[in-house]
Amino acid sequence: MTAESAAEIRAGYVAGTWDIDPVHSHIGFTARHLMVSKVRGNFTKFEGQIITGEDPLQSSATATIDTTSLETNHEQRNSDVKGEGFLDVANHPTMTFRSTGIRPKGDGDYLVDGELTIKGVTRPAELAVEVNGFGPDPYGGTRAGFSATGEINRNDFGITANFALPTGGVMVSEKIQLTIEVEATLKKE
Repeated sequence: MTAESAAEIRAGYVAGTWDIDPVHSHIGFTARHLMVSKVRGNFTKFEGQIITGEDPLQSSATATIDTTSLETNHEQRNSDVKGEGFLDVANHPTMTFRSTGIRPKGDGDYLVDGELTIKGVTRPAELAVEVNGFGPDPYGGTRAGFSATGEINRNDFGITANFALPTGGVMVSEKIQLTIEVEATLKKE
């Protein structure tokens, strides 16, 4: 795919280096709870950079997430997930993502392959990325927006704490859904 075809798909495509704006971005997750409902959480502190290439398939992304900023809107659950059985934030205060490749998905969207590191364990992770657009902001800068979703198995990262339910199943699902909304600002060179 060339820059021209990407521009046709997403009008206003801009190649450059972008800083993730944490005030206008969201990194969240969803897990099944007691096998009957879904519980959501998010991280409130993170930073990252996206480089959009002249050829979109040569783009890249990195992010560092402060695991101590986990928020699930329930104090006891926050404490449990931050504890040794789950994220062990005392020993692993950050998790990271680094893209390793991009593939077209169709309709201007992409699959981003990468390496996700949680609790010191690095595993492959795939994100489906929607390019939301590029445009000016009211301060004379340029903004870009991206939405991403993915799924990981928490056991792959050594997050194995769980409780069997007497009716079958477990308290917390192994599969965790990831949802990411990013607004980024173009760095002025």
